[in-house]
Amino acid sequence: MFAKRITAGRTTAGAEGDVVVLLIGMRINRFWAAHQWLPVFLAMPRMLRELGKDREKGLLGHVLLTASPRSYYVVQYWESKEKLYAYAHDPAAQHQPMWALINRAEKAGKVRGHVGLWHEAYIVPEGSYESIYADMPAFGLAAAHGQLPLERRGRRASDRFAHRSGKSPAARAD
Repeated sequence: MFAKRITAGRTTAGAEGDVVVLLIGMRINRFWAAHQWLPVFLAMPRMLRELGKDREKGLLGHVLLTASPRSYYVVQYWESKEKLYAYAHDPAAQHQPMWALINRAEKAGKVRGHVGLWHEAYIVPEGSYESIYADMPAFGLAAAHGQLPLERRGRRASDRFAHRSGKSPAARAD
C-alpha cells in the first residue's frame, strides 16, 4: 500500500480538507495465553487485506507499528468518518464478526485480561495538520493522500498549516 521509491528533496502530504485517522492496537498481557491473543493478532492483517482489495470502503493507507514486544498498533487514514463507521458495522466484513466474538468472550469471562484492545479515532480539521518528508518514500499521511513538492504548500510549517483547499467547512466559511 505504500511506495518504496525514495522521493528526493522535501515533500509534504497532498491531503485536502479534513483528515480521518484511526489508531488501533492490541497488547499481549499474558504471552502464555496465545489461544486468546493470537486470533486478535491475526485479525488485523485479514481486515487490512480486505480493505486493500476494495478501495471504495474508504481506507486510504495504513502503517503497522510495534510499540514493544507485547504492543502492536496500526495507524489508519480514512476517506471519511462515515466510511470508517460503515466498515465497522458491516456484517459482511471481517471487523464486526471479530468484535462480536471478543464481546461474547468478555461477557462469558473467558478473556480474563489475556489481551488488551484499544482504538482512538480523530477527525483532524484542515488547518490543524501539516507534514514534511525529506528524502523519503511516500509515508503515513503522504502515502494515504499523495505526496507533493514542499513549495506547493509552503516551506514553513505555519504556511502549510494555513493552506486551505476549499474542501473543509472551515475553508468554505472564509
